[in-house]
Amino acid sequence: MIKTEKSYPERRLRGVLEELSSGCYRFLSLADKDQGHSSRTRLDRERLKSCMRELESMGQQAKTLRAQVKRHTVRDKLRLCQNFLQKLRFLADEPQHSIPDVFIWMMSNNKRIAYTRVPSKDLLFSIVEEELGKDCAKVKTLFLKLPGKRGFGSAGWTVQAKLELYLWLGLSKQRKDFLCGLPCGFEEVKAAQGLGLLSFPPISLVYTKKQAFQLRAHMYQARSLFAADSTGLSDPFARVFFINQSQCTEVLNETLCPTWDQMLVFDNLELYGEAHELRDDPPIIVIEIYDQDTMGKADFMGRTFAKPLVKMADEAYCPPRFPPQLEYYQIYRGNATAGDLLAAFELLQIGPAGKADLPPINGPVDMDRGPIMPVPVGIRPVLSKYRVEVLFWGLRDLKRVNLAQVDRPRVDIECAGKGVQSSLIHNYKKNPNFSTLVKWFEVDLPENELLHPPLNIRVVDCRAFGRYTLVGSHAVSSLRRFIYRPPDRSAPNWNTSGEVVVSMEPEVPVKKLETMVKLDATSDAVIKVDVAEEEKERKKKKKKGSSDEPEEEEPDESMLDWWSKYFASIDTMKEQIRQQEISGIDLEEKEEMDNTEGLKGPMKGKEKARAAKEEKKKRTQSLGPGQGSEAPEKRKPKIDELKVYPKELESEFDNFEDWLHTFNLLRGKTGDDEDGGTEEERIVGRFKGSLCVYKVPLPEDVSREAGYDPTYGMFQGIPSNDPINVLVRVYVVRATDLHADINGKADPYIAIRLGKTDIRDKENYISKQLNPVFGKSFDIEACFPMESMLTVAVYDWDLVGTDDLIGETKIDLENRFYSKHRATCGIAQTYSVHGYNIWRDPMKPSQILTRLCKEGKVDGPHFGPPGRVKVSNRVFTGPSEIEDENGQRKPTEEHVALLALRHWEDIPRVGCRLVPEHVETRPLLNPDKPGIEQGRLELWVDMFPMDMPSPGTPLDISPRKPKKYELRVIVWNTDEVVLEDDDFFTGEKSSDIFVRGWLKGQQEDKQDTDVHYHSLTGEGNFNWRYLFPFDYLAAEEKIVISKKESMFSWDETEYKIPARLTLQIWDADHFSADDFLGAIELDLNRFPRGAKTAKQCTMEMATGEVDVPLVSIFKQKRVKGWWPLLARNENDEFELTGKVEAELHLLTAEEAEKNPVGLARNEPDPLEKPNRPDTAFVWFLNPLKSIKYLICTRYKWLIIKIVLALLGLLMLALFLYSLPGYMVKKLLGA
Repeated sequence: MIKTEKSYPERRLRGVLEELSSGCYRFLSLADKDQGHSSRTRLDRERLKSCMRELESMGQQAKTLRAQVKRHTVRDKLRLCQNFLQKLRFLADEPQHSIPDVFIWMMSNNKRIAYTRVPSKDLLFSIVEEELGKDCAKVKTLFLKLPGKRGFGSAGWTVQAKLELYLWLGLSKQRKDFLCGLPCGFEEVKAAQGLGLLSFPPISLVYTKKQAFQLRAHMYQARSLFAADSTGLSDPFARVFFINQSQCTEVLNETLCPTWDQMLVFDNLELYGEAHELRDDPPIIVIEIYDQDTMGKADFMGRTFAKPLVKMADEAYCPPRFPPQLEYYQIYRGNATAGDLLAAFELLQIGPAGKADLPPINGPVDMDRGPIMPVPVGIRPVLSKYRVEVLFWGLRDLKRVNLAQVDRPRVDIECAGKGVQSSLIHNYKKNPNFSTLVKWFEVDLPENELLHPPLNIRVVDCRAFGRYTLVGSHAVSSLRRFIYRPPDRSAPNWNTSGEVVVSMEPEVPVKKLETMVKLDATSDAVIKVDVAEEEKERKKKKKKGSSDEPEEEEPDESMLDWWSKYFASIDTMKEQIRQQEISGIDLEEKEEMDNTEGLKGPMKGKEKARAAKEEKKKRTQSLGPGQGSEAPEKRKPKIDELKVYPKELESEFDNFEDWLHTFNLLRGKTGDDEDGGTEEERIVGRFKGSLCVYKVPLPEDVSREAGYDPTYGMFQGIPSNDPINVLVRVYVVRATDLHADINGKADPYIAIRLGKTDIRDKENYISKQLNPVFGKSFDIEACFPMESMLTVAVYDWDLVGTDDLIGETKIDLENRFYSKHRATCGIAQTYSVHGYNIWRDPMKPSQILTRLCKEGKVDGPHFGPPGRVKVSNRVFTGPSEIEDENGQRKPTEEHVALLALRHWEDIPRVGCRLVPEHVETRPLLNPDKPGIEQGRLELWVDMFPMDMPSPGTPLDISPRKPKKYELRVIVWNTDEVVLEDDDFFTGEKSSDIFVRGWLKGQQEDKQDTDVHYHSLTGEGNFNWRYLFPFDYLAAEEKIVISKKESMFSWDETEYKIPARLTLQIWDADHFSADDFLGAIELDLNRFPRGAKTAKQCTMEMATGEVDVPLVSIFKQKRVKGWWPLLARNENDEFELTGKVEAELHLLTAEEAEKNPVGLARNEPDPLEKPNRPDTAFVWFLNPLKSIKYLICTRYKWLIIKIVLALLGLLMLALFLYSLPGYMVKKLLGA
């Protein structure tokens, strides 16, 4: 449907997907009932489960895919559907067949000649319709093939015999149903009862009902056939089989696109069955294409099947069904496609009155070709006279033919039997371009563009003694893109009446997504992009002074370089891709809403509002935190940008084939391997030129145009194709995702090849990198057209042996050089004469504009008054002054000229997009691993003709050198640290705390504080300083580390790592490993500002659940505060395990040298000792101190009480002891 451009293919695909998902669910319901079957083996049960799983997921995928099928996505989704089909075929194939297959043999003299095999699953009968085999109880056409090894490969593709069989396989209890599928109108002939045979089944059937038919096969044309001869051509003819008759078309010599224009008539065909059955399901027609050889058998080239359109005797031969339309049938050779057949087939019933009732075969019998009948008038396409103009530009990269080099090539163009030859190239090596550029021929072509025959391009080499050798050929299968279509003069960009003014704001707001200005040419609209309001708002906000949000300052010009521009552009590209994805989702949702609204009828107001709200909610959720509409927009500094293309420049600008096309020339037989890799090997060169096809009287407006040169026909204003010297400047930025060698790394370097120049930048290889930054430019002088194919390769440097090619990319510079898109040097966003954004084209914008206007015969440019230029009916206004290096302002016209160039596509008649200043991303490919991308290379190419002023020095894009910094971290205190240890004597909880810190990537240089022993409250005092020197790339926000991977490494490997500081808190143990308590990782570019007190420091600061102002140490230089330390608990959730008070101080290496400090608490600038409580000691080192601590601090009052009690008891004992004696003394009065 897509190929023949029938309307609404997406609806058909949606229907198919709906059918698929409902079929999957039907299977699940049937399989569910079937699961508990007793006769199932384990394999059966497991396989059924697997099938159910697969089909359930396929049903869901088909459902979601159905919702995504839109007009613009239909091709992509069709590919996904073909994956479903492959999966279903795989699942349907049983790993272990329970019933043997059916074999049908053809015998001759007791020898097996040919056979066919029918899978028994296709013939199984079931009363459940879905479980019925697809060929059960049907008359099927079967093709017999050769047995054994002879049946493999291309030899086995030819058919040995064609059978029509009716097969049925079922249980004997179901045998009463076995004739149910036969065409009606037969009588059974049963065997005699007495022979002891069952009367079932009948020996034979006698048909009482039969119909007579005539088949007319209208064989019009085939295209893009298989090249069967070594010349790269074939001598094709078609053989048509129907029931038990066959006929052939005539043989057409030396063509891959034969137009037979022949009607084959099959008479007296007898078909059995009911008329309505035959009308709905007629037998299949088989069409085979062969290549006629003078010696030996004809070679099989492909086969296709068709069903005829049936007309019964009681139907009228009139529209809409008759006469039939020509249709395309895909020709298959084995499993590969091998061209298309354009034909129509009609099966006409011969009524009681005989052939007199049939539509007459009118039209002359073509006598000069023998008794050949052409395709009748109503079916054959309506022809008109067309003129085909051919632009012969040149030939490139021609390979040798029969070991001899091509020296005097010529191009022959042929279409529908007519053609034209180019002039001869007298010395291919010296100049491969043609001297005569434009030639033409006239030909009769169908009015319907879909039926246009292909156009053949053949290149022959004129050798000695008048011999011609075929070099290669190319078939242009569709002339559609070369048909001249007169421009739509009612389109707005064609209207040249009135003026349209485009104004440029005084300050170019870079970093906003570009506002597309839609111009309506009929109005005298002045389009101003107003920034003043926004600026005022911004200033107001600034005055209020939001203390917590640091303003993004204007970047200092001297700090900026090309890389600043590059990284800003990459951010923009990512942002645009994100926006596109979001808008794509929006579009699809909107379409879906429209569809559902169309189905449901009008929604109620409230429902609609609710749906809209839900959509919005979903959208903000999908954007994630901080990306919704409420997220404050982060303002970027104003940096001029370039365009970063995530693909090749060619794919963005239609291969630069705006007027010069490249046709690949192929030679030799098409291989029968089913890999696509063979096509590359068959390319023997390229023809550069173009075609223009139009109905014969040339449109008057073209021929009446000013300066119309009839020798160039439709190709007016094309440049000369004489050799030209060009300076080619290649800038290689970086490579990404390179393919690694055995060690998992590569040592890449750049190699550039153009003509005889071969540059290998071997000395500057980058060690152990898969994402190397090259930042190099290369200048090469070349002469077009002889040296126009630029190869940029990336090699892997090896210490021993030859270097391996990782991958290469090829760029056709010639098409770029001559393109109207002006791909020689990209147009920058702004014009400046100094600084990082200096204009690098030798021609200024005003000169370029003048030249484009002159070449396109456009009125203009008219400069004046200052800051205004008029081109055709477009007026561009902008700033009229420029600042030089010294800050002096000078008048200039370049800003407005550049604005006109950036809007060149809006200029009536000649407008097209000009290539902007850019970096393109090209895939790297390796010929040994075809089709597998080996990495990507970012580069751009500038070209400057040598007869123009020289372009000056190349832009400096050498990689930035990292800057040396020193980070000083002082750990002051900790608080609320979890207590891990139990006290040896008292069982009380405590911790021996120390803090460890390092910069990411430098774990081996980790630094620890001393230990604060026996902390009972989780408080620790340290006053300890870490020093971390590091190299930092500000633009990429990465730390650069160079180190050898192992002792055997030849040189150091460079790593780029995010700048992150890790602080961890540990509990020191003497007899076992230290216990980890908690950690925090601070991204030095954006980390939460520390809390002023330990109380204000919460866990949410680190998890990002509360909005905390983020700071960058590279801007703040000095930060002090409290940060939380977290660890995961048993449930894998974060919990707060402590807080640390630290001070971060960043200095450049020079500043650090001027103000040195000591590590830990050492000189110079030592930190004072921490004031730790007396409890902070180790018990087994100070036993007396620990006893003193235990007794004095813990049990002081208890001991006093015990001593007092003991004293009291002693007094009481003494009293009781001395009481009797004392009393006796008193009593006796002694």
